[in-house]
Amino acid sequence: MTGVALATRGLYKSFGALRVTQDVNFTLPAGARHALIGPNGAGKTTFINLLTGALPPDAGTIELDGVDITGLPPDRRVKRGLARTYQINTLFPDLTPLEAVTLVMCERHGVSRQWLRPLARSRAIIEEAYALLVQLGIGDFAHRQTRHLAYGHQRVLEIALALATRPHVLLLDEPAAGVPAQESGMLYEVISGLPKDIAVLFIEHDMDLVFRFASRITVLVSGKTLREGPPAAIAEDAEVRAVYLGTPVHD
Repeated sequence: MTGVALATRGLYKSFGALRVTQDVNFTLPAGARHALIGPNGAGKTTFINLLTGALPPDAGTIELDGVDITGLPPDRRVKRGLARTYQINTLFPDLTPLEAVTLVMCERHGVSRQWLRPLARSRAIIEEAYALLVQLGIGDFAHRQTRHLAYGHQRVLEIALALATRPHVLLLDEPAAGVPAQESGMLYEVISGLPKDIAVLFIEHDMDLVFRFASRITVLVSGKTLREGPPAAIAEDAEVRAVYLGTPVHD
C-alpha cells in the first residue's frame, strides 16, 4: 500500500507558557503500524487530541489523505475516515457489544433514528455488526452486557466501535492500559490482524509490545520529535535509551 494517510507540518500547541507540541512534522503512510512513545509528559496524548480535533493547534497543519483538515471539527474528521480510542474506556455498560456496534453503524448509514424499528429493516446492519465482532474475536460475547466483559474484551469492543465508522486511519491511545498482562497480547494480536488498508498509530508504554507490533516508531520528548525510525534503529539509539529507556550513554 502506498501514499500518505495522515501528516502534520509544523504543529505547535501551548497551554499558557507550557509548550506541549513543538514543530512536529509527522507522516503516517497508508496501512502503517506506527508506535508513538515517550516519557510521561512528552505530549503524546496532546498530539492525538490535535489530530482528532479535540484540541486546536496554535500553528501548523494536519492533512488526511492530502486534504487539510486542521479546521474541521472532530465529527467531520470521523466522517472523512479518522477514528480513535481513548486511554479510559468510553463504553455504554448496559448495552451489549452487538447493540453498541449496531448503533454506530446505523449512524454511519444515516439511519440512527430508525434502528429500533422492525428488525428486518436493520437486519443487514446487525449482521454487519456481528461479523465485525466475530472478526475481532469477541463474537461469543455479542449478547452479553458490556459491564460483564473482561477488561481486555472491553478494549477490543472499543476498537470495534472505532472500526464501525469505517476509518482508514485509526488512533489508539494506550489500548492496553489497565489490561492484565495475559490479555494485552490478545489485544495486540487483534490490532495486528486489522485490515491492511487501515493505518494505525498507537501510543504504548510496554516496549515489548511496541517492538513486536510496530513497523516504525516515533519518540516524543518534551513535545518534540527526538527520533523516528524502524524498531531496530530505535532500540539501538543511545539518546533514546538515555532519555526514555533509562540506559546511560557511554562514550
